[in-house]
Amino acid sequence: MRDFDVIVFGATSFVGQIIARYLATHYSHQDNVKWALAGRNQDKLQNIVKALPSKHNTKPSLIIADVNDNASLIALCKRAKVVLSTVGPYAQFGEPVVRACIECDTSYVDLTGEPQWIKAMLDLYSKAASESQAKLVNSCGFDSIPSDLGVYFLQQQSQLRFNKPCTNVAMRVRRIRGGASGGTIASMLQLVEEMGRDKSLRKKLANPYVLCPNNHRMSVRQPNIKKACFDDHTQRWIAPFIMAAINTRIVHRSNALLGNAYTDHFTYEEALVTGKDTKGAMTGWMTTFGLGGFMVAASVKPLRGLMEKYWLPKPGEGPSEKAQQEGFFDIYFYGKTDEGDTLTVRVTGDKDPGYGSTAQMIAEAAIKLAKSEKLQALPGGFYTPASCFKDALFGPLQEHAGLTFEEVTHTVAKTKVKST
Repeated sequence: MRDFDVIVFGATSFVGQIIARYLATHYSHQDNVKWALAGRNQDKLQNIVKALPSKHNTKPSLIIADVNDNASLIALCKRAKVVLSTVGPYAQFGEPVVRACIECDTSYVDLTGEPQWIKAMLDLYSKAASESQAKLVNSCGFDSIPSDLGVYFLQQQSQLRFNKPCTNVAMRVRRIRGGASGGTIASMLQLVEEMGRDKSLRKKLANPYVLCPNNHRMSVRQPNIKKACFDDHTQRWIAPFIMAAINTRIVHRSNALLGNAYTDHFTYEEALVTGKDTKGAMTGWMTTFGLGGFMVAASVKPLRGLMEKYWLPKPGEGPSEKAQQEGFFDIYFYGKTDEGDTLTVRVTGDKDPGYGSTAQMIAEAAIKLAKSEKLQALPGGFYTPASCFKDALFGPLQEHAGLTFEEVTHTVAKTKVKST
C-alpha cells in the first residue's frame, strides 16, 4: 500500500507547475486519485499550492526531496505508486530518481527528450529494473507520445483494414504553434555539450536503433530528413523536425519491445511541413539553416554562453498561460504496407505542445499507470509509451488531455477505397 498514486517530483519546474494546475483542476475532488507535489524547496512548493485553482478546498500534500539526498528520494518513492519526474536536464539530475524508483519497486514516468541519457540508463539499470516491480516509461510528453502512440494507432488501423502492418511510415507535422522553455533549451544544450566532450557519442546517437535492446538486429537503412525538400506525401515542402532525433528512436524501440510488430524491415521518419511553392521552399531552407546554425553555435562554448545570457530562455521560464492555451499541433502519419496498401491517420492536440499539452499527457499517463491493475501487473523494466500502455491510454488522452486520434484515408492496392 502506498500513500499516493502519483507524486510529481520537480513540481517547482516550469512544466511541473502546469502539471500541478492540471491535476488540481481535474482530480482534486476525485478521492480515487491521490497525488502530491515534491521538490527541494518548501517555500516554492507552498507558493505553487497557493496559486492552484481556489475553487478546490483540498490542497495536495507536499514532500521535500532532493536528487542529492538519496535518503529523501527513497522516502519519497516508498510513498508513491508512480513518480512523475520533471527534474531536468535528465542527464544531469535524472539518474538518482531512476535508481531510487527501481530500489523501491516504484513505477516512473518522465518527459525526457535526451536519447543519450535514456541509453545510459538502459545500460546501467535494465537488469535491476527487470528484477524489480518498477515500470519505467520515458518520454511521456510531446516527445514522444504523439509519435509513438500515433504509429501504434496507425498499425492498429492497418491490421483492421489490411490484416497486416504498415512497413513504411512517415510522420509530418502539418501545423504547430508553441513556445520553448528554459528547461527544454537546457536539455538541448546539455546534449550538444556532451557530444563535444565525447566524440563517439555523435556516432552512437546517429544510430536509429540506439535505444533498442542489445539483441535487436535490424539492417534496413532508415530515411533521415536533413534538409529542405519536396515531399510526395503532402505535395508540399518539408524541413527537418527538431524532435525527430528522439521520436524516431522511441518508435523503433517500441517496435522492438513489441516483438517487431511493425516487421523487422520497418522504416520511420519525421519532418516539418513548411508550405507550398516558392514560399514553402524558402521557409524550408530557412528552417534547415536555422537549425544548423543553432547547433553550430551551441557547440562553440563562447557562442553558447552568449546565447544563454542574451537570447535563450532561462530554466523556469517559458510560454505564457495565454500562449499555452492558444497553442496546438496537427500531425499526420502516412503508412504503406509491403503490398502497396496505404493508410493515413491524424493526431492533434489542443494546447501548446511542449507545455500545456505535455502536462496533460504525462499526468494522464502517470494516473493510468498507477490505477490500472493490468499495467501494474506488467513485468518490471524500461518501457516506451506504446510498449507499456498500448491502446489503454487512447481513452484518457482523448477524454481529458485534448488529443485526438483518427483515421483520415486508406487505399487498398489496385482497388482504391476511401474511408469516411
